[in-house]
Amino acid sequence: MAAYVIADIQVQDAAAYETYKKGVGATVDKYGGRFLVRGGEVKSFEGGWEPSRMVVLEFPDMAALEAWYASPEYKPLLDMRLAATTGRLIGVQGA
Repeated sequence: MAAYVIADIQVQDAAAYETYKKGVGATVDKYGGRFLVRGGEVKSFEGGWEPSRMVVLEFPDMAALEAWYASPEYKPLLDMRLAATTGRLIGVQGA
């Protein structure tokens, strides 16, 4: 069953985040993932949620998602993203 990363990101260091974006795609690809949403216009319809940047990734299953997130390839990029941004990120299994 597919699994998804849903991230609500606020960028504080745009230059570092650009470097992160250039490197992250190869790590996502390696674990069978793909970007479904990567930025773009966000409109809030309920609850007052006003994210500035949304990212949605799809992986074949939760095991692949977790392997990507914990991977040695992603670790330095994760550290870079965490230093350059604040936000929230969840993994959710699809139906």
